[in-house]
Amino acid sequence: MTNGGLAALAGSFVVVALAEMGDKTQLIAFSLASRYRRPWVVMLGILLATLANHALAASVGVWLAATVSQRVLAIVLGLGFLAFGVWTVFPNRAPELREQRRWGPLAATAAAFFLAEMGDKTQLATVALAARYGAPVAVTAGTTAGMLVSDGLAVFAGTWLGDVVPMGLIRAVAATLFFLYGAAAFGRAAGLFG
Repeated sequence: MTNGGLAALAGSFVVVALAEMGDKTQLIAFSLASRYRRPWVVMLGILLATLANHALAASVGVWLAATVSQRVLAIVLGLGFLAFGVWTVFPNRAPELREQRRWGPLAATAAAFFLAEMGDKTQLATVALAARYGAPVAVTAGTTAGMLVSDGLAVFAGTWLGDVVPMGLIRAVAATLFFLYGAAAFGRAAGLFG
């Protein structure tokens, strides 16, 4: 993997792992793990849904980068990352999960996660990160790993994390990362650096 690919992988991992803290999909992970009491099956459902969702999002991001001028793309990315930063500061509420008696824990988790990620900040961040880095495989791997780490904390550690690390601090760090990405995109748009 090239240095650019490693940067895309690491940057995507960090941004999404932090942004997912306190997000509605993390709350859904906690709820599903509590309901089914099969953490590895729930984690597999999260993996399958996130891979599909974020691969699609990364493909859209790369397509946007190829069709939109670099200056316009940098401005849009800057605005997007700033918006993600603001969005990260405010916590989400988990939607109510309806009981799907005919579905097992794997199908229920995969469906719930795929649908919950549609239009979510981590999916939109994946689009933006793929447009920024132009490395859809590395971005998909990084964002998926970030989701698995954050959601794994909800599945395996439950409320312990909230007792040890204040959620406000985690959201503040994630928002700061989004703001820094946004500032860098505006710097590129202004021609300050490449």
